[in-house]
Amino acid sequence: MIRILKISFSVAFSLLGWYALHALGMIFEKGLAKDAQRYGSIVDPDWLSPLFGTLGALIGFLWAYHTFNKLVTFGDTLERMPPRDKVATVVGVILGLLATALVALVVLNSIRDKALGVALILTLGYILCYMGVSAMMSMRRELFSMLPGNVETLDDLVEQKPKILDTSVIIDGRIADISRTGFLEGKLYVPGFVLDELQHIADSSDSLRRARGRRGLDVLNQMRKEMKLVVRTFDLPNAEGDEVDLKLVKLAKQLNGAILTTDFNLNKVAELQDVQVLNINELANAMRPVVLPSEDLHVTLVKEGKEYNQGVAYLDDGTMVVVEGGKRHIGQTVSVSVTSVLQTVAGKMIFADMKGNGAGPATQGEESVNGRDVRAASGSRSRRKV
Repeated sequence: MIRILKISFSVAFSLLGWYALHALGMIFEKGLAKDAQRYGSIVDPDWLSPLFGTLGALIGFLWAYHTFNKLVTFGDTLERMPPRDKVATVVGVILGLLATALVALVVLNSIRDKALGVALILTLGYILCYMGVSAMMSMRRELFSMLPGNVETLDDLVEQKPKILDTSVIIDGRIADISRTGFLEGKLYVPGFVLDELQHIADSSDSLRRARGRRGLDVLNQMRKEMKLVVRTFDLPNAEGDEVDLKLVKLAKQLNGAILTTDFNLNKVAELQDVQVLNINELANAMRPVVLPSEDLHVTLVKEGKEYNQGVAYLDDGTMVVVEGGKRHIGQTVSVSVTSVLQTVAGKMIFADMKGNGAGPATQGEESVNGRDVRAASGSRSRRKV
């Protein structure tokens, strides 16, 4: 069917090209004939109109063949276009046709040869429609943003580089507080499969998992009320059956976005596939206050340390502080001096010594036990008898 339409379209425009340029050749023939009568030229101008007609038929055929292929491609593209692009295309064509109608009035009144005028109008109409569609497609986002009830499209989301939330970061809950600060640019997107997994966790028979799932749903509801949160709009239809982590990575590639997570394994998988990952735990570690050796801290000792005569305290951000000689001051708020800071996989660990007279003999590292003076130290230090 398409082949028959292509042949018919090409033949029609070949005939139109023949008539248009044949008429143009006739005009030139008349001019040459007058010159021949006036100056006695022996050149026969009758060959011009057939030559121009043949050239017009060839141009019409090639133009029609190329245009028809473009129309078929455009038709296939139109089926896959989002509704907003279809509306912009139709409006662009209408504007092009209106401009063509205005041009046609001028052309038909200026050119006596109707065939030449029709050919010129069709050519200009094609150009004006193309320009109208191009103009509307380039301005569609700005024009539709002015309309009430405007809905986000996939192109809009891709340009904003959205942040895609996974299940772990939603259950964690800190993403809501971070979003309120305004540090996250672009849209926050919750895929449908993440929402389904969260619902499945909330319906779990295990009480702990059920509580975590419901907490995640509460966080999402709160975020949706307070900020622009896009949910289940641009999921991948061809990713059914894949694991949730793999779906997240594929979706992040399609949307040109970043994954927000607290999952260490997802972090590594996404990095291997060149997908940007924003890990909330890494952000929390980076935001912890910097503590330098010789700096003084006020901490509350809450329990014994693993080594002899040690006490353990915690900063507000959860960083562990190991205090030498702090065992006898458990339950008290004391002043300590930082001796060293150790960076571990789990985070930072601060080592400190007691400061001031409140430490007693323990602050000097010695304690009397059964007639012996024992130096409080780590397991590697030795005791000595006095």
